[in-house]
Amino acid sequence: MRGPHNIWRLIRTGATLERAGAMNVVLDAFEATPALRFVARALGLPFKFLGYRGDPTMPPATRALTALGPAYIKFGQVLSTRPDVVGDELAVQLRVLQDKLPPFSTEQARAAVEHELGLPLDQIFSEFSAPVAAASIAQVHRATLVDTGADVAVKVLRPGIEKAFRKDIDAFYLAARLVELFSPGSRRLRPMEVIEHFDGVVRGELDLRLESAAASEFAANTVKDEGFQLPAIMWNHSSRRVMTLEWADGVSMGDNAAIDAAGHDRVALSNRVLQLFLSHALRDGYFHADMHQGNLKVAPNGDIIAYDFGIMGHIDEYTRRVYAEILFGFIRRDYKRVARVHFEAGYVPADKDVDEFARALRAVGEPIFGMNATHISMARLLAYLFEVTERFGMETRTELILLQRTMVVVEGVARSLNPNMNIWEVASPIVTDYISKSIGPRAVVTDLANTAMVLARFGPRLPGLVEDALMRQTNPPQVDRRPRKRWFVLAGFVGAVTGVGALLVIDALL
Repeated sequence: MRGPHNIWRLIRTGATLERAGAMNVVLDAFEATPALRFVARALGLPFKFLGYRGDPTMPPATRALTALGPAYIKFGQVLSTRPDVVGDELAVQLRVLQDKLPPFSTEQARAAVEHELGLPLDQIFSEFSAPVAAASIAQVHRATLVDTGADVAVKVLRPGIEKAFRKDIDAFYLAARLVELFSPGSRRLRPMEVIEHFDGVVRGELDLRLESAAASEFAANTVKDEGFQLPAIMWNHSSRRVMTLEWADGVSMGDNAAIDAAGHDRVALSNRVLQLFLSHALRDGYFHADMHQGNLKVAPNGDIIAYDFGIMGHIDEYTRRVYAEILFGFIRRDYKRVARVHFEAGYVPADKDVDEFARALRAVGEPIFGMNATHISMARLLAYLFEVTERFGMETRTELILLQRTMVVVEGVARSLNPNMNIWEVASPIVTDYISKSIGPRAVVTDLANTAMVLARFGPRLPGLVEDALMRQTNPPQVDRRPRKRWFVLAGFVGAVTGVGALLVIDALL
C-alpha cells in the first residue's frame, strides 16, 4: 500500500491543515526547514478548497486532525505523548483531542459479535444495549450474560476500521520519508520511528486479543495492590474484534462532586493514584499509559478501577533502576550522582563534561525545591530534565518519554482530587522502597542468582561454546575482519564463571 499513490492522501491532509489554519502551527512545531515548508505548502495551499472545514471552535491543530478522521485523531493522541517531537505547546493542544465519534448502529455491532463469537447473540447475552461510548476505533455496549446474569461491557471494533487505518498509516510513512528527505535536521526526531511506534500502538488496539492480554498481565501484576481493581476479561466471549469484560460500577474519577457525594476521601484517592502508578512503573515495569480521568472510576467501596488497556508502557529492569536513581538523586539534591547515573547508563555521550552536566541539573532542581512543597511538580521536573539532557546530546528514549507523559497525566489526576498534595511526600516511600530492593548488596545477590539461573539453562552448551571459541582463536580463518569479537565472547564466559563463583562466596557468607 505504501507508495506514490498515497500523495493524494497527503494533498488532502495538507489542504485540511491549510483550511483549518494549522499548517504553520505544525511546521513550526517540527522546526521545518525552508525546503520542507515549500513542499508542505505546495501540497496543501493550491488545494485548500479540498480540505475539510472542521469545527471552527477548536484550536487549529485539533480542528484539522478531528476533521481528517479516526487515524488522525489517534495519531494526534500518540503525538501528545511525544513533546520531544512536536514541542510542549502543540503536545498540550493535542492532549485535548477527544477520541469520540458518532456510534455505528447497534445492528452492525450485534452482527459483528455473532460473527466473531460464532453464536447467535441471544445465546450469549440476554440484554445488549445501544452504544454507551463510541471512540475512533471501537464502541462499547452494556450487556448481560445469559449463563451467569453478570453485567458486562462489550467492546466492538468499528466495521472496516482496519482497512481505513492501514491506508492512512501508509500515507504517514510516505510523509515521514518526505520529512527525512527535505529536512535532514529532523532526523534527530526520528520521524520513521515515530510512525513505526504509532503503527505498533494501532496494531495493538486493532486486535482486541492483544488488549485483553495486556489487561490480563496488568491484573496479574497488581492482584495484591490494595484499593485497586481491574475488570476481569471474559476470554470465552472475546476475540480479535470483540472484547468482553466485567462492567465497572463506580463514579468517574473526574467528577469531584459525585466522589464527595459518595463519601470518598479525595485526599486518600489522590495519594493512592500516584503511588499506584509509581509502583506499577518501578516495581513491575508495566504500567497503564493512558491513565486519565476518563479511564478511571471510584468503586462504591472506594477502590480505584482502571480500564481501557489499549496503550500500556513497558520499562526494562535496568532502565527502571536508572530512573529510580535519578528521582532519588533529585529528592536528595545529589546532582553529581544524578549526572553520573546519566553517564553510566550511556544516556549522555562520554565526551561531555560530568561537572558541567551536574551544574545544569542543579539549575533544573534548585528552583523547583525552592518552591512551596505543595507546588513542586515531578512532571515539571522530568520535563526540565529532558530539556537539559537533550542539550547534552541525549538521544530520545521512547519509553522514558511515555513515562514522563503518563506522569504528567497521573499527577494532573491526583492534583484535581487534592490541589494541595505534596508530591515528594507521597512519592518518596515508593521510590525509597524500590531503591532499597533494587540497588545495593541485596540487589547484587539477586542479580548474581539470576545470572546463575541463565548459566544453568545454558550449562550443557557452555563447554562446547568455550571450546569452539578457543579453537577458532587457535586456528583463525584466512580472512578475519573482527578478531576481537571472540575475545569478547571468551571474556563474557570468564566473567560469567567468575560471577557464579562470587555468588557461591556471598551465599556462604550470608
